[in-house]
Amino acid sequence: MTMLPIFSPLESRVLGVLIEKEKTVPDTYPLSVNTLTLGCNQKTARDPVMSATESEVLEAIDSLKSHALIIESSGGRVMRYAHNARRAFKLPEQSVALLAILMLRGPQTAGELRLNCDRLHPFGDISSVEAFLDELAESETPWVIKLPKLPGSREHRWTHLLCGEIDIEALQASSHTAHRRADDTNELQADVARLREEVATLRAMVEKMQTALGI
Repeated sequence: MTMLPIFSPLESRVLGVLIEKEKTVPDTYPLSVNTLTLGCNQKTARDPVMSATESEVLEAIDSLKSHALIIESSGGRVMRYAHNARRAFKLPEQSVALLAILMLRGPQTAGELRLNCDRLHPFGDISSVEAFLDELAESETPWVIKLPKLPGSREHRWTHLLCGEIDIEALQASSHTAHRRADDTNELQADVARLREEVATLRAMVEKMQTALGI
């Protein structure tokens, strides 16, 4: 039986970044602590967005090393770091890719995971993603959990358990609020677009009337 370590959010972010960058930037992998910190603090493709310092990232690396999840090398003038997740977790590449995307981007549906995993491991269809998720969830020590559907949602989302047990009610409430804010923003943008169209139409009508009146 594989006993899961309980990671801090930053430790899971560091591990997720190393798994991601191994595939997306192989020419600069393993990563220096500076590059790794930048990857942790990315403003895109990250949920939540973090502002970790290099010293905090180094502390996370030391903790991950104690679980045999980090390989350290001293090529060049700086130390570089790679992950050892597949061997340490004893999981296939597909499962490690899914866990990495969950660590980086937060709860997602199987469809979102398939899309976001494409550069780490391309899945043929959503059913293959669901099969690996089910396997991770049904493990003797579960790695992921399927969340209840959000109000108005047609699909379940999944999240990892590497940071411990999930407060599902709090997570759902937070996600619902975020979705509602996004909906409000989209509605506001649509209203602004409609108003701009109406103003443009009115201007055209005024110009046409002025031309007709010779003004």
